[in-house]
Formats: sequence, structure tokens, C-alpha cells
Amino acid sequence: MMKFVLMMVFMIPLNFKSFWLSQFMYFLMFIMFLVNFSYNYMLVDISMMFGVDLMSYLMVLLSIWICSLMIMASYKLYISNNYSSLFMFFILLLMVSLLLTFSSLNLFMFYLFFEMSLIPTLFLIIGWGYQPERIQAGIYLLFYTLLGSLPMLVSIFYFLSEFNSLEFILMTFNIYSIYLYLGFMVVFLVKLPMFMIHLWLPKAHVEAPISGSMILAGVMLKLGGYGMMRMMVLFEKMMKLNLMFIVISMIGSVLISLICLRQSDMKSLIAYSSVAHMGLVISGVMTMNYWGLCGSLVMMLAHGLCSSGMFCLANISYERLMSRSLFLNKGLINLIPSMSLWWFLFSSSNMAAPPSLNLLGEIMLMNSLVSWSMLNMLMLSLMSFFSAVYSLYLYSYSQHGKFYSGIYSFSMGQIREYLMLMLHWLPLNLLIIKGELISLWI
Repeated sequence: MMKFVLMMVFMIPLNFKSFWLSQFMYFLMFIMFLVNFSYNYMLVDISMMFGVDLMSYLMVLLSIWICSLMIMASYKLYISNNYSSLFMFFILLLMVSLLLTFSSLNLFMFYLFFEMSLIPTLFLIIGWGYQPERIQAGIYLLFYTLLGSLPMLVSIFYFLSEFNSLEFILMTFNIYSIYLYLGFMVVFLVKLPMFMIHLWLPKAHVEAPISGSMILAGVMLKLGGYGMMRMMVLFEKMMKLNLMFIVISMIGSVLISLICLRQSDMKSLIAYSSVAHMGLVISGVMTMNYWGLCGSLVMMLAHGLCSSGMFCLANISYERLMSRSLFLNKGLINLIPSMSLWWFLFSSSNMAAPPSLNLLGEIMLMNSLVSWSMLNMLMLSLMSFFSAVYSLYLYSYSQHGKFYSGIYSFSMGQIREYLMLMLHWLPLNLLIIKGELISLWI
């Protein structure tokens, strides 16, 4: 693990020299990491308190992939010379913190890098966001996350004094303490985010630049799910409390789906759909059965690729029209038909159409939740229906209808944009063939 971190440290001078060479290095690092794949469910690459099992491995791969695509999406920032070197430095800092978070074998190291990843994201939103409200969005992000994470820090110190170890590998006992349970869980529920503590996410997405939205949707939300999966092992005796979170998440996902239907901002709609999907992930982890955990992992991977791709599409329209409003982004199929295909492909993946990874995730989560309680069937059916409704609403409103006469200059898509969308869509729809990667990690 440390060799990848050292490689990133040596990439710092590159950030100030060449934009595209730096991006090439991320792809190179992805391939190097991919070669390390092991079908063994044990930890691999152990070095200096860091190592990966299959779950960490998939999350690290996702992080490197999304970070390299963030650079590809931020070409406008490079040609306008909007502090592009500093931007690259923050992406590198973010990448290091994510790599170390997902590969930590120690609970305190995990907490440290979990919090560290917040800082570059905050700078991306405040530094390169579009509207003046980005300061408020940044403060929302900071305070929601910090307020949730302070109880976890106290819980970690108490945990250390009680059990004399913070190593993940030694956490095989069961704890019955409501305070420890809430102390550990609240930070992950804020990060995911759970319904009722989700307000920071749409705000941060709407104000963030494209790179900020991609990393938030693609990887930062997954930190919460990853942390919950790691910590849930300790709280098997607290299953009764999980009921409360499952009920909030399931009802919340349906309500959020309805909120999606009255959004006029494309980015806002995609951000709210993220909250609805993450409600499913929370419920899946909270059932604490095998299908639920595997399904949550699949859903996190699928959502990371699909949501990031949809934000890219919204940004492609925004860069041409200078508006994200669905009232102005109409009839785009007449102006840029080839991009309309990508809108369709990502919208269909977002509503879990085959052969996307979202479908596999939803099937697994439905299995898990219905076996936990038959009453979940009602919420799941509503959620599936509304996810199709808001995906079609986004697609049909933006692509069909009469286009606004004020759109007098509109360029066709660039090869870079098609490549970027292709690199989101291919793994999203090909990974379903390798289902065993996801189900071996427990």
C-alpha cells in the first residue's frame, strides 16, 4: 500500500508541470493496482498498518478511477488557467486520503484519514464552485460531518480504554452499548447521508464544480457505507435498534423520490436521487445479513459510476448553455443527438435497467430487505417505480420538446467528453459479469 502513497508523493511536481501527464499517471496507477488483484478473501498488500481485503480493494479502485475521470472532466478549468496546478494538488491530496482511509487496518487511522478527506473536498467546493452560495454549502458540509464525527472520536478513545486495541482484525466480539452504537454510527449516517440529515448533500452538489460533484457522488458517500460495514460486526446484539434506521431510510427514500419529481435543476435532481439510493444501502447494511452486505457493496459501486456519469452529462449541458435549469435544457436531442444516447444509457442505468450493476445491487438488496420483513415490499415497490419515473422525467424533459430559441451557439460533443462517459458506462455495465468479486469479501 505504501508504494502507491509514495508514488503519489512523487506525482506532486507533475501537478505543476503537466495537466494531462498527471492524469495519465492516475490511469497508470489504476492499472498497477488492478494487477494486484487477488481472489483470496484475506488481506493483501499489508504494510505499515495498511492493507486491503476485497471490499477495500474495490473501493480503492473506484477512488483512483473517479479521480482520473475528474481531471478529464475539468478541462475547462485547465484552458481558462483557473489555478489548475492547485486544483491538481487538491485532487492528489484527496486521492491519498481516500486510499489510506480504505486501506487502514486501525480504527484511529481510519478516523484520521476519513476526516482528512473532508478538507480537499471543501476546498474544491469553495475554490472552484460557481455561485456565491458555495461558502454556505461548504459550511453545511463541514458542520454536518464534524458534528457527526466528534461522538465517534470519543467512542474510539472509550473503546481503546475498554478493549486495549483498535485493530480491525481483532474486533470479533459483540458490544451491547447504545452510546457506543450511536457514537460510531451517526458519522456514517451523516456521510451517506440518511434521510433527515441529508440537507448538506444537495446543497454541496449544486454549488460544487463538476470535479467536486463527481468525487462527492462517486467516492465520498461510499466512505459512510464502508465504515458502517466495518463497524456493524461489533453490534450484532443491537439488531433491534437497526429497525429504527431501516424504517427512516425506507420511508425517506420514497419521500426523496417524490422530491426528485419537482426539481427543475438537473444537478439537484441527480443529487436527491443519490440520497434515495443511499437509503437502500443503509437499509441493506442494517439488516446485517449476507445478501444485504453484498448488495450494499454492489449498490455503492454502481451508484459511484452511474451518479458520477450523470453529473458529467449535466455539466456538459451546463458548459454550453450556462444553465442547469430543465426549463432551458429542453429539446437537446435536436441539437446534440449523440449526447442524447448517453443521457438515455445513464438514465436507464440509474433506474436499474439490465445489464447495469444497479440491477444486481437492487435485486440483492430487495432479497435482503424482504427476508428481513415483508412490509418492506411496499416501500421497495414504490421506490423502484419512482426511480424509473424521475429518471424518465430527467431524460424526457431535457432531450425532448421545443428547444429554447436563445441557444444560438451550441457545439457538438468533444471526443474527450465521449471517452469520459464511456469510461463511466463500460465498467458499470460489464462488472455484472464478474459478480463473484463482490460476494467473496466476507
